[in-house]
Amino acid sequence: MALRFPEINVGVVGVGFIGVAHVEALRRIGVNVMGVVGSSPERARIKAEAANLPHVYESYEAMLADPAIHVVHIASPNHAHAEQVRMALDAGKHVICEKPLALSSADTSDLVARASASGLIHAVCFNIRFYPSAHQAAAMVRSGDIGAPRFVTGSYLQDWLLLPTDWNWRLEPESAGGLRSVADIGSHWLDLARFITGKRVTEVMADLHTFVPIRTHPSGPVETFAAASGDAELIEEPMTSDDGAGILLRFEDGARGQAAISQVSAGRKNSVSIEVDGAASALSWRSEDPDKLWIGHRGAPNQVLTRDPSLLAPEAARVTAYPAGHVEGYPDTFRALFNEVYKDVASGGPSADPTYPTFTDGHDAVCVTEAVARSAQEERWITVER
Repeated sequence: MALRFPEINVGVVGVGFIGVAHVEALRRIGVNVMGVVGSSPERARIKAEAANLPHVYESYEAMLADPAIHVVHIASPNHAHAEQVRMALDAGKHVICEKPLALSSADTSDLVARASASGLIHAVCFNIRFYPSAHQAAAMVRSGDIGAPRFVTGSYLQDWLLLPTDWNWRLEPESAGGLRSVADIGSHWLDLARFITGKRVTEVMADLHTFVPIRTHPSGPVETFAAASGDAELIEEPMTSDDGAGILLRFEDGARGQAAISQVSAGRKNSVSIEVDGAASALSWRSEDPDKLWIGHRGAPNQVLTRDPSLLAPEAARVTAYPAGHVEGYPDTFRALFNEVYKDVASGGPSADPTYPTFTDGHDAVCVTEAVARSAQEERWITVER
């Protein structure tokens, strides 16, 4: 297949589950992935062979020093993001970073300023909003089809950390930060709510809980969503980060909301749901049935809009790749997101109104999650400070 963006060369940092997802999506849109970097060259080579990844760079510095690399994708553990983004910008590379953009709003604010001054393209991988039905919901809200949003509810539920023997670097505060379920998947839900409604969260009231207070784990790394080896010698570790959260929300212009976030919900592998109740109608979407958008009415039969490019708003049709009846799922969200980013990369600079989440969106998400952490600690409503 001919490359759609043949002059653009990319390096990917991270060879775990998400790093591999980045490589696969980039290949789908015809971007040349020149190489990857892992936590060590040895681990990266093993993963590269297993996942058919390209050339392995000996270090991140070696990748940045390669003049052929134009764009860097950062899919490393959270604590490394801020410094790796700074280094990429200093090296003159466009940057697509996994969320969170950094572990503190002080760092994300600095990264926004640096990226804006650089003239380089910058994006944060809030891929969940790139389901076509989510774009359709946002377009319907913008056009006034449901009236002013009043109440926004939903959840993001997983079960991969249900058991005391489940383990991953995301459970280590030094790697992931103090928040876990809220920062890891809750940030996706909060971004989705902001994207669909077009309104920022202004205040939060949060209840965080650690349901598994002690975990046992092997001394070595465990891949995300993978089970630890039963033969390994296990270490007991007390837990402090959140397994689950309930969050009350106040949005701009008076809308209210509530979100349930959990990584210990048995049977829910990766379940996102959101409903936006407006003054005239309502919208509801679930990632487990991603091609259907429910539209609720008071004085008429309810509707279900099945994803069909010929029926979608232009904003939603633009991120749709397959005809009706051919389900678009999680991997397709990366393709759709990256395709929008690389249109700007190909044009040489960021557009005036990017169609993808930028570092500004990443900064906003961290500001909200910091307010969530403070609210849970102080047991009161907290205003989001930006």
